[in-house]
Amino acid sequence: MASHRHSGPSSYKVGTMAEKFDCHYCRDNLQGKKYVQKDGHHCCLKCFDKFCANTCVECRKPIGADSKEVHYKNRYWHDTCFRCAKCLRSLANETFVAKDNKILCNKCTTREDSPKCKGCFKPIVAGDQNVEYKGTVWHKDCFTCSNCKQVIGTGSFFPKGEDFYCVTCHEAKFAKHCVKCNKAITSGGITYQDQPWHAECFVCVTCSKKLAGQRFTAVEDQYYCVDCYKNFVAKKCAGCKNPITGFGKGSSVVAYEGQSWHDYCFHCKKCSMNLANKRFVFHQEQVYCPDCAKKL
Repeated sequence: MASHRHSGPSSYKVGTMAEKFDCHYCRDNLQGKKYVQKDGHHCCLKCFDKFCANTCVECRKPIGADSKEVHYKNRYWHDTCFRCAKCLRSLANETFVAKDNKILCNKCTTREDSPKCKGCFKPIVAGDQNVEYKGTVWHKDCFTCSNCKQVIGTGSFFPKGEDFYCVTCHEAKFAKHCVKCNKAITSGGITYQDQPWHAECFVCVTCSKKLAGQRFTAVEDQYYCVDCYKNFVAKKCAGCKNPITGFGKGSSVVAYEGQSWHDYCFHCKKCSMNLANKRFVFHQEQVYCPDCAKKL
């Protein structure tokens, strides 16, 4: 928006009549009196104010012959009335901006055109430190936590609807807390059986290997990686003597009299027929099919 400069305050030439002339309007003799000449006519000061003077757009009063006048685009002001509409600074001898039928100084125009702070609703002018988020702008010191009211400024924050929270308040108010360390989970957490964990807290109870994304086994609220479960927890198959892990081949288990077998290891001692899900005879710690048992 361009600044303007008028030609400066002007005034009519007021003189004292030495010759014999009458006022063009009231016909009074002007000899020895002050008069103004306008449009080729002589008139007394009273008639000038009544018939010839321009009206000030600010105070609505005539601009008398003895007053200074400012003229801009067919509008007239007393020089003392030509002021910034915002700060009231006199602009009679200054550059100005005409905006929305108002006269403004350059400084107030800058403020008028500047974005408004969402916090204090005052303009954010050049040089002010500010924070912008999704088209909304704040003075740096006006961008505060909705909970504790401390200044967030250019620090990290979490938006929630129309509110903004500092990291500390967001953790206390909204973040899930790890079931192991009871600290807030801000990112990278995992969930197991509806319970939240930090990825670094969800580890094998024996070797501390991270279990996130890995196969593991839970035993009485303890979590084991595959290797530790095999070596320290899993029951040993009464047939092959290897751990029964429940992973891969042999995930089905046969249990009898306190012993366990992989389903593929549960077979007749004599004929080797697989007896998983079939009738069998248990004799002297060995498994037999019914036919072989008869021959014992």
